[in-house]
Amino acid sequence: MKPIRSEAEYDAALETIDGLMGAAPGSPEADALEVLIVLVESYEAAHWRVDAPDPVASIRHVMEARGYGQKDLAAVVGSQPRASKVLSRRRRLTLPMIRALSSKWKLPADLLVREYELAH
Repeated sequence: MKPIRSEAEYDAALETIDGLMGAAPGSPEADALEVLIVLVESYEAAHWRVDAPDPVASIRHVMEARGYGQKDLAAVVGSQPRASKVLSRRRRLTLPMIRALSSKWKLPADLLVREYELAH
């Protein structure tokens, strides 16, 4: 076993993992599988990092996924104009809005407190 340093080594590791799937727990093959998975995850984290979306993008995604409209957001953040300004990035989320979205829509507060750009 060695660190994965290139795409070719990454591809080879994935092939090896595929061959080791289903190894008996506690076997040397299962141990090798576990180590390879950690190496692949480390390589992916270093080379294909995906940042979490900003708060407004997250809210929009949840609204689309759940079939919510701006009126639904307004009910949570306090008013239609406030919801409009948040969605158009003309107003930042406040702590009470974040708490309400976290509580009522079950959104992680740590996702909502991230910095994001306002429209100019």
